[in-house]
Amino acid sequence: MRILLFSLIFLALIALPLACGQTENLQGHALYDEHCANCHMEGGEGLRQLIPPLAGADFLRDNPAAVVRGIRKGMAGPLVVNSITYNQPMPGNKELSEFQIVNIVNYINQAWGNDYGRISVEEARTWLQE
Repeated sequence: MRILLFSLIFLALIALPLACGQTENLQGHALYDEHCANCHMEGGEGLRQLIPPLAGADFLRDNPAAVVRGIRKGMAGPLVVNSITYNQPMPGNKELSEFQIVNIVNYINQAWGNDYGRISVEEARTWLQE
């Protein structure tokens, strides 16, 4: 019994450092599912020629400030993503906090094979004030 207990403690001590910081953007994923997936779809593929994709999207990669502002304030007018023009307005989510927006952006920047880095709350705050 004692050996089993020591073995479990030993395994926990080894596994704990490996898991530290690896939340896989759980809050961002949940917020995305609640506020974004209805249009951009669960896999970030968008909806035909109406809603732009987020998976592999050059606009997402190249325009983090516009993405942050778009989540809060919405977007209207033509938008080119991966050489395709989209012209469906996107409503804003004024109720989302800066922290929630950062979590969403950091999730979509790492989801579906994207590797677009992370943004900070300070960056988002600055972009939202512009």
